[in-house]
Amino acid sequence: MTTATEQGGPTSPGKRRLGVPAVTFLIVAASAPLTVIAGGATTTYSVTHVAGVPLGYIVLAVALGVFAIGYAAMSRFITNAGAFYSYIAQGLGRPVGLGSSFVALVSYNAMQIGIYGIFGFQVSSFIAEKTGAHVPWWASVLVGIVLIGIMGVNRVDFSAKVLGVLVALEFVVVIVFDVVSFAQPTGGAVTAAPLSPTELFVPAVGAAFSFGIAAFMGFESAALYSEESKDPKRTIPRATFIALIVIGGFYALSSWALALAIGVPKIVDPNGIAADEAGPPLFFGYVAQHLGTIWVDIMSVLFITSVFAALVSFHNAVARYTFALAREGVLPAGLAQTRRSGAPWAGSLTQTVTAVVVIMIFAVAGIGSAYGEAFPVLTLFSWFPNAGAMGLVLLMTLVSAAVVGYFRRDARGVGVLTRLVAPVAAVLLLGAVFVLILANFTVLLGQSEPDATTFLLPALILVPGIAGVIAGLIIRRVNPALYARIGRGVASESAPVPDATAANLLS
Repeated sequence: MTTATEQGGPTSPGKRRLGVPAVTFLIVAASAPLTVIAGGATTTYSVTHVAGVPLGYIVLAVALGVFAIGYAAMSRFITNAGAFYSYIAQGLGRPVGLGSSFVALVSYNAMQIGIYGIFGFQVSSFIAEKTGAHVPWWASVLVGIVLIGIMGVNRVDFSAKVLGVLVALEFVVVIVFDVVSFAQPTGGAVTAAPLSPTELFVPAVGAAFSFGIAAFMGFESAALYSEESKDPKRTIPRATFIALIVIGGFYALSSWALALAIGVPKIVDPNGIAADEAGPPLFFGYVAQHLGTIWVDIMSVLFITSVFAALVSFHNAVARYTFALAREGVLPAGLAQTRRSGAPWAGSLTQTVTAVVVIMIFAVAGIGSAYGEAFPVLTLFSWFPNAGAMGLVLLMTLVSAAVVGYFRRDARGVGVLTRLVAPVAAVLLLGAVFVLILANFTVLLGQSEPDATTFLLPALILVPGIAGVIAGLIIRRVNPALYARIGRGVASESAPVPDATAANLLS
């Protein structure tokens, strides 16, 4: 097997252009604040009837903060675009690391491609509403794929600047919504009930947490940009914690405002939210009533750009995982190729092609579907992001365990709270969330009874991981040189790149 280095390809995806603000914007964009509030939180209220969702976001943010303690500590010693994969490989062993890399690739692809479902639906619906023209959802998606593909093969700081503008606009319009909701709450009075534990810890709390954790997916992506950050030892931990605080606080405040807009009695009443107003209509209906149709149009456009920003971020994540695996020889070396700007164009193009293939399969499958215009939302968007979120929670649980394993051999001056207590707590907390997701998977998919997708979607995430572990064990026996490279990436304090002699053994 030939490595990218032998072909003269770069050993890093790009020059170190990204500072803390740029990485923070890339993280927050993946979490899509407007999409979460207008789409995610409204759906959570509609399906679970749990009024304590704002407190739930705070609890989840704290749990992820515990995870971030060990994660950030590990990022100071490992600089690798493979992020989770490299951390797990160096903390739990190469076979588990290789398995996690396959889980990461499938999970990020599932998140990215699944989100195209809501993107295509929203764009086509908006065009139809404003012009009367009927544009198939998949046609809107293909245009989006082209735009995202172009951004993916250009400098990452260009993406950061574009996403920075879009994220700023998202925050502005949601803050406007928050102010109006607190000023004109349904029922006439502001209540702190959504922040009460008694409103959160009810029988449906598991489903609420399962919906809620998906809103944070993307916050863990800072380490993917470690090789493109100006000072990764400082940039990655700071960007991670800043993004988590901003996202968690913003979600809690805005979902509280949303509860005031809907009305707590209506939320907790199983029959309070009618089927035709469940989900985003709860948000946009209040906006239309209190701000007018012009604000509905503005927020509808920004809802679309919010989804677009998340698509760009997850596309970048897949491209960098592909690059990292190809650079080490696990995937074909050609996939590690980059442009002069440093953009991993081969990984980006691979993700683009994958997205096109999946979208066209669903386009054909949707012809004549009983779901009608809602087909991409009820299938693509409902299925894949939930499966992807499950995979990312599993990866975070494994990373927390890897922190303990990594520092067990050499504490490297890191305190016991950071290298042991916090990671163990994170394993327990995130492990519990993972179990909740599995237990509530039918709820997440909107199913009254399990069907084939209830089992196939988790298998889509878990089977590649098991296959990766088996592949790692086989590689250890048949190709020790390749095995030695797994999870090691570029030179770092803990794992220098194998020298030329070792690289030649891979050919």
